[in-house]
Amino acid sequence: MLNIHNLSVAFGGEYLFEEISFRLNGGDRVGLIGKNGAGKSTMLKILAKEMPLDEGAIATEKNIKIGFLKQDIDFEEGRTVLEESYQAFSEIKDLEEQLDRINTALAERTDYESDGYHQLMVDLNDVTHRYEILGGYNYQGDTEKVLLGLGFKREDFNKLTDTFSGGWRMRIELAKLLLQSNDVLLLDEPTNHLDIESIIWLEQFLRNFTGAVVIVSHDKMFLDNVTNRTIEISLGRIYDYSKPYSEFLVHRKEIKEQQLSAQKNQEKQIQQTERLIEKFRAKSSKASMAQSLIKKLDKMERIEVDEEDNSVMNLRFPVSVNPGKVVAELQEVSKSYGPKKVLESIDLMVERGSKTAFVGQNGQGKTTLAKIMVGELDYKGHLKIGHNVQLGYFAQNQAEYLDGNKTILDTMIDAANESNRSKVRDILGSFLFRGDDVDKYVKVLSGGERNRLALAKMLLQPFNVLVMDEPTNHLDIKSKNVLKQALQNFEGTLILVSHDRDFLQGLTDRVYEFKDGGIKEYLGDIDFYLEQRKMDDFRSVEKGDQKKEEKPQEKSKESDYHTQKKQKSLKNKLSGVEKRISQLEKEIADIDHDLLMDYDATIAKPDFFDKYEGKKKDLESLMEDWESLSHDLEALD
Repeated sequence: MLNIHNLSVAFGGEYLFEEISFRLNGGDRVGLIGKNGAGKSTMLKILAKEMPLDEGAIATEKNIKIGFLKQDIDFEEGRTVLEESYQAFSEIKDLEEQLDRINTALAERTDYESDGYHQLMVDLNDVTHRYEILGGYNYQGDTEKVLLGLGFKREDFNKLTDTFSGGWRMRIELAKLLLQSNDVLLLDEPTNHLDIESIIWLEQFLRNFTGAVVIVSHDKMFLDNVTNRTIEISLGRIYDYSKPYSEFLVHRKEIKEQQLSAQKNQEKQIQQTERLIEKFRAKSSKASMAQSLIKKLDKMERIEVDEEDNSVMNLRFPVSVNPGKVVAELQEVSKSYGPKKVLESIDLMVERGSKTAFVGQNGQGKTTLAKIMVGELDYKGHLKIGHNVQLGYFAQNQAEYLDGNKTILDTMIDAANESNRSKVRDILGSFLFRGDDVDKYVKVLSGGERNRLALAKMLLQPFNVLVMDEPTNHLDIKSKNVLKQALQNFEGTLILVSHDRDFLQGLTDRVYEFKDGGIKEYLGDIDFYLEQRKMDDFRSVEKGDQKKEEKPQEKSKESDYHTQKKQKSLKNKLSGVEKRISQLEKEIADIDHDLLMDYDATIAKPDFFDKYEGKKKDLESLMEDWESLSHDLEALD
């Protein structure tokens, strides 16, 4: 599908990567990994042809379609969810406009025998056929099916996209990529801002995708569940192995150990040969032997050990002053956005030294409550901040508050005060901004580098209570580990909003689950919370597939038997309908392909249009059956 040969990219005279080559084939699900700033997002932009090459070449198969999911999504304001999703069908929408123009012209004209009127009829026929071949009569139904699968409700379809959070906008973009029938998907941090429900959907879709996928992600669980190949960018080179992330790390470690062992043995051999050369060089009778050994040494290919960039930021959160025992107390706190009530009568007490996790699906109020506590949102009810409390807040979009036209150094100096301005360069150095790096403009930094800068800037202000909303977004895996260690060592009070189970494990001592406007407290860490909810993993919790609490009186065995029998029957029917849908979709796609390749020969077949329309009607009927069966099965579950 894609063949990358001797690709090199340089910034400011320094190579980001140099003379790298690899090939993407159908079925490849590649995890593209590396430190922040290694060039991962740049690589995706080059593959998407959004950025020119410095050196090298990219060869692609003819008519290949590439879909690119960027970190930052820009929607045109004023469009509804459906209107934005329909942008996936640009050619169909153009054909609709042509049909409108032709039909309007036909309605206005009365010269039915003229050449112009005849040409309009020919154009109408041609455009209609093209519209039908591209699925013009089906695209609206397909769009609704995908949006429903991604968690949208029918009442959401006509709402404006700018009324939705970043996670829901990401789902719309994912829907567009799916509906476009791309051959290659390039996904830059697709799990950022997504709740677990949508991450599960994305994992399932990518596992079934037959084209090639390249994913930049710092979510270890996501990479392990999806990828079958890993490419690491490190110090300008790439390391490419057909293994998912965790297996790749083990394999890379084994290879490096083998290289070190082989290099050690080679060094011994070289030293022994050099000693022989010195010994024989002194004797004229052995001079020819010495020359032979020198040539042998010159021809020897020296074993190299793969270089690793093990530099990590050095992070510590100091406590400013000791606050009172109660850090914050909330009573009857409520918050609505228009008619939508997000929080209702919330009571919460945060004590000094506690470490709390806020969990739950997107849109349930986690970020809203965090913003209320730090004074960024108005609300109804009562909030009392304790004595000597100094709040530090890391917002979910913290990096967006940075001025892109300032340098890294200027950003820090402007945020510093007289007491810590002299420490700015030391702080930047501990966050891996060293030497000339501090003179880079913020606008050229990667998402992870901006997050590191935002963390560094936060340290310039005193705090003893830390409120962090999705702080791991964009951070590479090593930086996430460093941040987690720093938060574990933080002696102040922590409130953490996160969907990352690996990050949360062992980090908090209580969990609040947000759901339906309220919160529920679990006194323990994330694993205790999962155990109490009788869940296998954190993903099941956020998906909402929670097991119902057992009732004191058990159902009768007879009732269980009938329920299970009915479930089995519905599942069998659903499976049969899905197989027939899949077969019909394939048959219709084959006919569409035949029409494109040889239109006249295809329509010449007996009863062609009747059979073609019949298949489409059968498909619509099956889709209705599928929706009805799915609803019945959900009700039983």
